[in-house]
Amino acid sequence: MPATQRIFIKNPLCIFAPESAEPVTGLVISGGVIESLLYNNEQPQTACDEVFDASGLVILPGLINTHHHFYQTLTRAWAPVVNQPLFPWLQTLYPVWARLTPEALHLASQVAMAELLLSGCTTAADHHYLFPEGLNDAIDIQVDVVRQLGMRAMLTRGSMSLGEADGGLPPQHTVQTGEAILKDSERLIQQYHERGPNAQIQIALAPCSPFSVTREIMQQSAELAEAQDVRLHTHLAETLDEEAFCLKMFGMRTVDYLESVGWLSDRTWLAHGIHFNDDEIRRLGAAGTGICHCPVSNMRLASGICPTLDLIEAGAPIGLGVDGSASNDASNLMYEARQALYLQRLKYGAQAITPEKVLSWATVGSATVLGRDDIGQIAEGKAADLACFRLDELRFSGSHDPIAALLLCGAERAEHVMVNGEWRVTDGQINGLDLPDLTSRHKAAASALITG
Repeated sequence: MPATQRIFIKNPLCIFAPESAEPVTGLVISGGVIESLLYNNEQPQTACDEVFDASGLVILPGLINTHHHFYQTLTRAWAPVVNQPLFPWLQTLYPVWARLTPEALHLASQVAMAELLLSGCTTAADHHYLFPEGLNDAIDIQVDVVRQLGMRAMLTRGSMSLGEADGGLPPQHTVQTGEAILKDSERLIQQYHERGPNAQIQIALAPCSPFSVTREIMQQSAELAEAQDVRLHTHLAETLDEEAFCLKMFGMRTVDYLESVGWLSDRTWLAHGIHFNDDEIRRLGAAGTGICHCPVSNMRLASGICPTLDLIEAGAPIGLGVDGSASNDASNLMYEARQALYLQRLKYGAQAITPEKVLSWATVGSATVLGRDDIGQIAEGKAADLACFRLDELRFSGSHDPIAALLLCGAERAEHVMVNGEWRVTDGQINGLDLPDLTSRHKAAASALITG
């Protein structure tokens, strides 16, 4: 369906547009953007090429995933790491991941993005930091998958430059030189980074973590990001082990380290952000540094609970991420939102954490974290990225509030998904993708990776 067509979406059960002064009862889509919101069952003022009857559907802005590791779909529920916390989990998996091939990464990225799309996610940020021999074009491979599935993506050029020999966590054969990292980072920005509204593919720079990169690559990445006007991403304050590592290696806590390498700014977003003290939260908020909350991974690895409301009050935007599929072990953003609701209620109480608040983190909050204001909202002039959910399954029977029902009753799969005005999922199926064939080939690649 060409994005130039005008589409009238009518009769929805509910549209999630919390910024609207009154309930929205219809939408007109044109040229890949939302042309107008309709109220009180009014009709479009001019004719449309298509009329889409949304009866029985709850319509959300397309969900936005701000942290993932696509390649990890190949190592889900692997027995040796099922019960391990982060550091031993990583040390056990690094040698396996080092065997990643271009073909396996392509399949893993397809599976991750297909799962996300089926959950109503239309934009995904991936953090890829593994570049073993023969996989220099990892980000190029992911670009191909993004274009195939028609989603939006923030592909981050990750890196590891601090190996075991120098006091880091990764095996030596998985690290790269700073020169190689920066050269490829600049190439990717020049080749793929799109600017302005409705961008499909963007590039960010993402040294992996304080325990896997040198101070120099952190500083040089920040300088390159500023020169090229792209964003910065890393893991930070995920575990107390990481805090202890920073104190031993650098003589400072995580946020002090972040500031010392030029990263404490609104160009940066951080994955996890759990172990901050009050002063660090204040400084992150003052800088406008974004935080991606990854509740399932944080529970799976027993890492802790992100202080979301404290960060928001201080001025730091909050988004959601599914994290890698070896610590989740799924790529489902609706499931992630449900878990965020419940985990955050343990910290802040039921009244403070509502379904609407959490859905705002998964949409406009995540968009802000990625530095975008054209996605994540159902509003005139915003990108026509939509996720439509049915509430006629048994799990929803007896529910009354459609928005609350999505999370409380456990919606997991979208019926229809639109990206840039084009339907990418129709009747629960991804258009143009043979899922049984993909699953078969992905399973074979996963088995080969584990067995070596």
